[in-house]
Amino acid sequence: MTVTYCSLGIILDDIVFPDGRTQMGMLGGGGAQATWGMALAASAPAQAGIIAGVGPDFPRAALQPLESVGADLSGVRATALPTPRAWQLLEEDGRRTHVWRVDQATSDRQTHPDATTILRVYPAIRLVQWGIHPEDPYLQPCVALRERGITVSIEPFKGLDQPCAEAALEALLAQSDIFSPNWGEAASLFGTAEREALLDRAKALGGHILALRNGAAGSEVWDLHTEEGVSVPAAPVSRIIDPVGAGDAYCGAFSVRWVETRDLADAAIWGAVAASFMLEQIGMPLQAPAAADIATRHAAVQAGLHRLTRK
Repeated sequence: MTVTYCSLGIILDDIVFPDGRTQMGMLGGGGAQATWGMALAASAPAQAGIIAGVGPDFPRAALQPLESVGADLSGVRATALPTPRAWQLLEEDGRRTHVWRVDQATSDRQTHPDATTILRVYPAIRLVQWGIHPEDPYLQPCVALRERGITVSIEPFKGLDQPCAEAALEALLAQSDIFSPNWGEAASLFGTAEREALLDRAKALGGHILALRNGAAGSEVWDLHTEEGVSVPAAPVSRIIDPVGAGDAYCGAFSVRWVETRDLADAAIWGAVAASFMLEQIGMPLQAPAAADIATRHAAVQAGLHRLTRK
C-alpha cells in the first residue's frame, strides 16, 4: 500500500498526573498520535505513516499502538542520537506543561525532517501534519510541500503568554492549509476569545481551514474562504483517564478526511471519534478499536452536528 498521509516525530512521554502519579516512557509526541488518528480515519490504514528518528534507548515494543492500527513504520529510523523525551505535566483544569528532557537541538534533529527527506521517504505523499511550538514554529517544509500540491496541516502544542506577532501569525496561517489549535491556544495566539473577532482575524491573515478544538465541548471547524462551518460534540467515552494526545489524534483524522472528501462535517466527525479513543487509557490504545465501537461513536457525533454560516 502506498503511503499518502504522514506525520512527523516520536517522543517518549513521561506523564505526571495532577495527583502526583507518573507513567514513564509512553509512546507520544504529536506525530505518533496524529498518525494513529490518520490510520483510523483513512480509507486504508496503511496509507498513513510517520517519519521520526529514534535512538538506541527506544524500546521497539513502544510502537505497538501504531502497529495495531496498521500504520506504516518504514519512516522510523534508528540513529545514534537519544530519542526525544519530555515530561508532560497535567493539571486538573486541563492545562499541560511540556518540559524537554533532552536538549532542543537533538529533539529537532530527530523530529524535524526537511521537505527533501519527507518526499524521499514517502514520494506519493498528499498530506503532512505536524505540531509546532508557536514561539519557534517549524515551517521550513511548508513552501516546498505546498508547491507540489501537498496539504499541510499544523497544530500548535501550546498557547502563548502574549498574542502572536501579526507577521508571525500571518506566516503560520498562510503556510498551512489546515490550522488546528484548541480554543485556549487560539485565544492566546489571536489575542481574543470572541468568536467573530477571532474568525475575522484568521481570515484577514490568510487562513484557510480553521479547526477549533474545545475538549468535552466538542469542536468547531470553519472554511475561512466560504465562511461556512460545522460544530460537532465530543464523542461519548466510557471514562476519561489521560487526555494527552487526544487533540493530535483529532488533527490527524480530521486532516485525512478533509483530503479524502473535502467535507468539513465528515472530517470533524472523524476527528472527534479518533480523539475519543485517546482518552480511555494511559498513553495510546494498544489495540485497534472494534469496528462496532467506531460506528457507535461516529453515529453519536453525527447526530449532534450543526451547520454554521457567517454569511
